[in-house]
Amino acid sequence: MTGSTGSAPESDEPAHDPEVLQLAAKVFDLARQGDTDTVAAYVDAGVPANLSTDKGDTLLMLAAYHGHADTVRALLARGADASRANDRGQTPIAGATFKGEAGVVRVLLEAGADPAAGQPSAIDTARMFARTELLELFGV
Repeated sequence: MTGSTGSAPESDEPAHDPEVLQLAAKVFDLARQGDTDTVAAYVDAGVPANLSTDKGDTLLMLAAYHGHADTVRALLARGADASRANDRGQTPIAGATFKGEAGVVRVLLEAGADPAAGQPSAIDTARMFARTELLELFGV
């Protein structure tokens, strides 16, 4: 071992590579913006369909919450988990319900998302915000 500089040790883990972190941040922003073609191209090129932020929000969660049904559909077609909850127990369908995004909710339901999953669930969220049209979609 040679002399120490006092700086943090370097890591060979890709998750700690500044370029990887910068790319991840870019893809998260693209999902939030609903740039379906670019998000799909990144996933097709190897970005994990279930890539998540440090808070557990997946690309699908971000696209669903921001109302981008086409991006949600593209991510689901590439293997994104329709029911994966973030670190707070929130699911993509609950996020879309909170925002009143009926189109996104329909896409997630078609993909098998469970409106009773998560805390609060999409059903609880729809009740809380009196989203009767979504409660009807959930069959309650």
